[in-house]
Order: sequence, then C-alpha cells, then structure tokens
Amino acid sequence: MVTRDEDPGQAASRLTGRPAGAARGLSGSPVEVLLDDGTPVMVKRGDAPGAVRAEVAGLRWLAAAGAVRLPAVLGHDERWMVTERVAAGAPDAKAALRFGHALAALHASGAPRFGAPPPGGPEDAYIGLAPMRNAEGAEWSGWYAEHRVLPYVRRAVERGTLRPGEAAVFERLCARLPELAGPAEPPARLHGDLWSGNVLWGADGEVWLIDPAAHGGHRETDLAMLQLFGCPHLDRVLAGYQERAPLADGWRERVGVHQLFPLLVHAVLFGRGYAEQALTVARGALAK
Repeated sequence: MVTRDEDPGQAASRLTGRPAGAARGLSGSPVEVLLDDGTPVMVKRGDAPGAVRAEVAGLRWLAAAGAVRLPAVLGHDERWMVTERVAAGAPDAKAALRFGHALAALHASGAPRFGAPPPGGPEDAYIGLAPMRNAEGAEWSGWYAEHRVLPYVRRAVERGTLRPGEAAVFERLCARLPELAGPAEPPARLHGDLWSGNVLWGADGEVWLIDPAAHGGHRETDLAMLQLFGCPHLDRVLAGYQERAPLADGWRERVGVHQLFPLLVHAVLFGRGYAEQALTVARGALAK
C-alpha cells in the first residue's frame, strides 16, 4: 500500500520485497538504505510526472547496449526508484581509457532517430530538474535547434535570465547549424546528461554512469558535456574513445555548439551566469 508520506526505507521495502531500514546519513534524494541482509541500495524519489519512468527506461536502454556499467534497477513505481549502490573508488587513468572505449561502443549501439526516447520511456522527460521533450527528427541540426536549443532560449527569456534581444544570437546560430554541424552522423545512443557528477569511479576499478537523460542524439553532445564541467583523466577518456571510434575532423571546433544545450538548461535552472556563458559560446561559433 503506497502512502503519501512513505519514506525511502518503506519504499525500498515495498519495491524490493525485502525488509529495509531507514535512510543512512543523507538527506534529499537519492539516499542510501540498507536491506535486511546489509545490502546497501540507493532510493530516489521523483515527483514530476514521468520522471521515474524516464530514468528507469534510460538506465535499462543504456545497459542493454552491453557497453557501459550502470546500476541495476531493483524496483520502481511512478514515484520511487531503487537501484544497486555503486561502491566508490578513486579516478584511474586505465579505467578512464576503458571508459572511453565503452562510451564509443554505447554510442555505436545507436538509436532509431534523433530525439528517440528509450523504449518504454515518455516523450516528455527531464534533464535534471528541467523538462526535456524527446520528439523525433530525421536530421540533427534542425532537430537540435527545435528541441534542444530554442525551447530553453524561450524559457530563459520568460524567466528574465536572457534579455529578449539576446535570443536573436541563438536564432542566428540555429539558422547556421547545417554548416556548423560537421559531417552527417547516424543517431547515437546518448546518456544525455554526461557531466562529471554522473560519472562514478567504482571500487571495482571501472567507471559507472548514473542519472541519464537518455535519447537518440549526436555523439559529440555527450563528449562536449563531459568536457563542460571537467572530468578526471579526461584526456584518457577522449583517447580511448578516439581509438575505437575516431571523431570527424573539426570536432574540437564544434564542442561549443554541442555545449549550448546543457548551458541553456543551466541558464533556465540556475541563472544569468550560465546565460552569459551560452551567449559567449554562440557568438564564438558565429564568428567562425
């Protein structure tokens, strides 16, 4: 029986069918809970409609590629999700190289179309706390403009984070995306929110990924997000990726274009500083 005031321990017990204790040490979501045999699990609550379903579908779709490590989903409903807990280790150059190999294999496993949601996942999903619509498109530059740049420009203007006249900078960039996008590539299977906080260095010596906003997209977008906020041994990750799936010429010059999506999401969520960073990136791309 689900109750509105159910706590993480009660949710873990109900969804796994195992007695569970209270949350350990952390507040908020996710939190660690111990099952009756001492096994630690992570319990996450998502109140936005479809948020848990989107994350569960993303975890399973990424895991189905057999390329990267993701925590197993042990149980879920529309409000709660229980996953295995990944024991933390230290960043390691050899693990970073293997992660680059694995990320290349993940992307190569593909997606039906740009914007395709994971099987069973909702069209209206999330990236962090921001809504993210997984509407499909056949061609990357038009899809990226319509569903990954301009919606967040409009939201930022509505919130006063961007000034109305500044929106024209992004509109001009979107008009030039076909020439800025580089060679055409097939849709890749993206993690979709691949900043360093969602990259876990496991005690098993491997890299694990959490909190996906998975969808079909351009593989350079995942790599650009990984570079946006820094990542330990990033040079080895990129080297491993290039060994298995070399990027098209000019990819370094396109990093900023792919970073516009997460920068504008952050502008909507966290304010003017990210809007100014996105403007700088857009103006730099237009100057090329």
